[in-house]
Amino acid sequence: MDKKKTSTISIDVTLDANKIPEKLNWSAKDGGVDNDESKAIFLSVWDHKTKEALRIDLWTKDMPMDEMKVFFHQTLSAMANTFERATNDVKMSATMRDFCDYFAEKLELKKGN
Repeated sequence: MDKKKTSTISIDVTLDANKIPEKLNWSAKDGGVDNDESKAIFLSVWDHKTKEALRIDLWTKDMPMDEMKVFFHQTLSAMANTFERATNDVKMSATMRDFCDYFAEKLELKKGN
């Protein structure tokens, strides 16, 4: 009989007096992450009962705008890769990657390439 294992991922959010995130820390001990600081976190959870995505999008008030743009680009690119692995839809994944290239071009993220 296989023993089931539980793995925990936690996010701690420190808020200022106006409830704006000042500090984000996360832990995923099975992944070797223990209370690491982050400036932004996007988390999506699928609610199978209501058939909708639930999201938590947090960033600290000192997250630099240029880093936020790179974070969005990398997140969109990762979603294209995940979509391909999850659905095996190579054509749509390529279309998503084309958009990611357009996004990076318009935000001038690929300077010097």
